[in-house]
Formats: sequence, C-alpha cells, structure tokens
Amino acid sequence: MADPTSIAPVLVTIDDIERAAARVASLVRPTPLLSSANLSELLGRPVWCKWEQVQRTGSFKIRGALNRLATLPEGVTTVVAASAGNHAQGVALAARHLGLRAEVVVPDLAPPPKVAATRGYGAVIHRVSGTVDDCIAAALERAEATGAVYVPPFDDPAIIAGQGTLGLELADEVPPDADVLVPVGGGGLLSGVAVALAARRPDVRVIGVQTAAVPGMVASLAAGEPVAVPAAATLADGIAVARPSALTLAHVRAHVAEVRTVSEEHIGHALVLLVERVKAVVEPAGTVGLAALLADERPDPTRPAVVVLSGGNVDPLLLSRLVEHGLTAAGRFLRVRVVLTDRPGAIAGFTAALAAHDLDVIDIEHHRAGVALPVDRVEVQLTVTARDPEHRDTALGALRAAGFDVTLL
Repeated sequence: MADPTSIAPVLVTIDDIERAAARVASLVRPTPLLSSANLSELLGRPVWCKWEQVQRTGSFKIRGALNRLATLPEGVTTVVAASAGNHAQGVALAARHLGLRAEVVVPDLAPPPKVAATRGYGAVIHRVSGTVDDCIAAALERAEATGAVYVPPFDDPAIIAGQGTLGLELADEVPPDADVLVPVGGGGLLSGVAVALAARRPDVRVIGVQTAAVPGMVASLAAGEPVAVPAAATLADGIAVARPSALTLAHVRAHVAEVRTVSEEHIGHALVLLVERVKAVVEPAGTVGLAALLADERPDPTRPAVVVLSGGNVDPLLLSRLVEHGLTAAGRFLRVRVVLTDRPGAIAGFTAALAAHDLDVIDIEHHRAGVALPVDRVEVQLTVTARDPEHRDTALGALRAAGFDVTLL
C-alpha cells in the first residue's frame, strides 16, 4: 500500500478559480492596477501596483475565506478560524455575508485594532495565551467539540482558488512580459495567483517574495518538502509563516519562477516609499514585492514589474514606528552621538554645524552623568534628518573633518 504522505497533492485548476470568481463576486470588489511614474523612475523599469490593500477587510484574505465558506455543505452553521489579523477579518465578514456564525481564536496579545475589526464583522472572539500555533490547536479542538468547520488560512484548495481570483484580474491587466511579485507566507495567495497567470498569461513570470527573517517557503523549496524554520521577529508579521503546506509547496514548484527573500531594511524602506511616493498605506507584509525591486541590483528595464500590495491593515500607532524605521533604513533618519567640551556654547556650535550641512535636528539629549567620559566632556545624542544616504555620509564626513567626535548610532 502506498504511503499516504507520498501522494502528490491535487493542484487547483483555472476552472476552480473561475468558479470561485463567480461565488465571490457578490462581495469581493475588483481592485485597481495603477502605474507609478515615481517608482518607475527610481527603479529603472516600468512599475505597476495592484492595490489589494483597498479590498474589503483591507486585504486579499476575503477572497479565499468567502470561497471556502460558499462551498460548505448544507447544514453547517458555524465556522472557526485562528488568526491574529487579516484571515480573521476575512472569515468574519464572509460568515456574516453568508449568514453563518464565526468564531475566531486569537492570541491574547493580538493587536487591539485587528481584534476590534474582527468583532465588528460579527465574529465571536476567543483569546488564548500563546502563539498563533496555540490558537490553531485551540480552534481545531473547538471545531471538533462543537461540530463547527475549521477554516485554515492557506492549506485548502478552496482557499487557494479564492485567492486566485486576484490572478484572474491581473491576467486582464498586466502589461506583456511582466514580472508579478507576490508576497508569500503560507503560500495561498502565491499559489492561486500563479495558477491563474500560468493558464491565462504564460508570458508573465510570477515571483514570490518573503521576509528573510522567516524564509519557510524558500527553505521548503530547497529541501523538496515542507520544513519549518525558526520563528523570528520581523516587520512583516503577516507573512511570518514558519512552514508552508505540502499543497501550497506543490503549487509553487509547479507554477512559480522563483521565490526571493528581502531584508528588514528593504521592507522598511518600501513602506516609506509607498506612503511618500505612491500615497498608499500598506502593511509591512504587503510591501515585500517592492522591497524585492529595491534590493535588485541589476533590474531588467525591458520587463515591467507588477507589485501586489496585499494588505493595508496596520495599527496607526505602529505605523508611526514603522515609518521611523523605514526612514532610518533609507538613510534619512539617523541618531548621532557627539562628545563635546563641557562649556557654554559647545552644543550651539555643533547644532550650527549641523544646520550648515542641512541636517535638521528633531530631538536632542544631553548627558553628563552615567557616561564614561573625562570630567570636562559631555555626551550629546541627537536625532536628525537627511535627504538621502549620500547626504548623510557627506555631512558626517564633513563634521568629522571639522574636528567633531561624532558617531552614527
């Protein structure tokens, strides 16, 4: 008898995705694909952005959730999901739309705005101490105990087919011979989009992008089977999935040209660029496609790039910190330490030197106690802004050449 684990998963087809499109049309809105002259000039190739962050619930997740719930057998009244964010909101709204009861298990430290939004769509919230994995275990137990149906975030053909409806839209929109860059965590969105574009637009190359902090899909592709990578902190928490499923891995191997990883610095830089140059508020997980273009040292100017902005659910308080991080990564927001002689006018002289080099001071801290310095010296830490990395480096070099003992923190 064959080992069940060795049986290849059955892949979603374009027919599955077309049927999903008919099911979700009553709620899912087509999202715009917009060209960006600013990004195109910056990156040296035509750049287009798919604005999925303006989708209902603020992300693509509603597509898969609604398709999955629309295919439930008769008699099902309750669904259960585990999520700290976008999947929870997608399941909650889809359930309300179809007249079902939704229960969502969330970590006790889940972001309050996301929990409030999920509850606002009508879901019953259950809090569990621990990680999302602990929530999944609790959701599966509750589904078994109550007869509810568990709705996974990506490991389900109906979920993949629903996410593939975004690929159908792209198939009608993207320019010829484009590279389509899609965020990947568990791989549901990447799988569905890749199936649709492989069937409808074979001239298009699909590229998955994930954070280098949690490269579960990249590691699994290298191993030839799903493997888990260690959990790690990342700005892109929405795609911090340690292990994809055999189902999504099979789709990626069949239809995706490559999967790249990007650094935290490039993710932060991409977030700031989208806010500043595209006027788009996108959560960090949704910026990784643009981050990959920023990291590309040899862009092909003949191939248009299409970046899927997969979600925009970000806490406003967190957004301010993310923008600060992104400005730092872009070389425009920096903290410096300078050691000065402890005499009147020393700080004024240094700030005048900063102004002479067009560095704008936005915060300053003066330290005499608690620092290992001679008694006639004082440490000053400043937060300043620069135009770009070249301006930053030139200004710091000039300050040092003028005799200032200045260090970039």
